[in-house]
Amino acid sequence: MTSLDKAILAVYEKGGNKFELYIDPDAAYAYLDKRKPDLKNMLVSEEVYADARKAEKAKPSDLQKVFGTTDIMLILEFIIKHGEVQLTTEQKRKKAEEKRKQIITILMREAIDPRTSAPHPQLRIENAMEEARVHIEPFKDAREQLDEVVKALRPLLPMKFEKVRIAVKVPAAFAHKCYGTLKSYGIQKEEWTKSGELIAVVEMFAGMQSEFYDKINKLTAGQIETKIIGT
Repeated sequence: MTSLDKAILAVYEKGGNKFELYIDPDAAYAYLDKRKPDLKNMLVSEEVYADARKAEKAKPSDLQKVFGTTDIMLILEFIIKHGEVQLTTEQKRKKAEEKRKQIITILMREAIDPRTSAPHPQLRIENAMEEARVHIEPFKDAREQLDEVVKALRPLLPMKFEKVRIAVKVPAAFAHKCYGTLKSYGIQKEEWTKSGELIAVVEMFAGMQSEFYDKINKLTAGQIETKIIGT
């Protein structure tokens, strides 16, 4: 079991009262990262503190008033969800870097430079994020942060999110092999000819076109017909 000196605090404040719990940093990180399904073995101390550093316990009446219970596991669940978990600096850095990479990947796949109609390169996005001092929330979903990131980047990096519709005609010999890939990009219409050819219309973000063409050309040895039919 983790000792108190290696534990971190989960904190909730309301109405001038502070409530603190000592918790295991690894268990908390795994839970917030959705790798741990429950709160078992997270508590390092079975006490709720008003001031953990001074070992000052919270009053049962205050717990009842704020949480509606004195059950420490229910209080832990509430604080983890609504309070602040004071993760280690290294944990926050590691998770923020992971989320930053996820956001960059989304931008490279879905956004284009309106001046060139091509995706922005990774290094250009990274440099713009650094220059704009974009803040990344370690445990907030990457897509939920996308609007704020794009807002911060647009003065430095023109971006346009635009979808394109592409008609494809796949020879019978490759049709079933290609179907799963086409479906992953979003098939809007499909038709199978009597000879076994697949004719389909897929829709995707404009920034994904190069990746799409690379994949289907490899799957069909270049024996595929494509045509952009609109945005």
